[in-house]
Amino acid sequence: MSEKPRFIQCVCTGECPGFKALMPNLWKLINKVRNELDVSYAVVHPQLCVGDGENFLNDLLQDDNKGIKYIISACDPKMQIKLFRDAFERKGLDINSQLISLDFRSTGDRNMGWEEAFEVIKGTVERIAKEGSK
Repeated sequence: MSEKPRFIQCVCTGECPGFKALMPNLWKLINKVRNELDVSYAVVHPQLCVGDGENFLNDLLQDDNKGIKYIISACDPKMQIKLFRDAFERKGLDINSQLISLDFRSTGDRNMGWEEAFEVIKGTVERIAKEGSK
């Protein structure tokens, strides 16, 4: 059986206008995820795409553990693959099957708050559990 997924929320320094709707209740979101969903943990990082973010991923990712899914909410999912690919490859992980990229940024007419974000995370965790039980 696969291990529980890990949830990482990057907030792009907390100053990104795209996270404006999420930021006032960020800690409500993180605490609800860690307390109510079947995840190993839920953490916040201020900016995964810079040096200390890469260091964090290098420490976090487990060598050759193909059973772990990493749910990362950050910037554009395509950009996440470009930014995090090296860290996954260094650990012998498959970014295409182990990274689940979520994007909670507010764009145009989309203004995602913490409750809607939680429902997306919940659905993702449930899908992972269902796939793992097959």
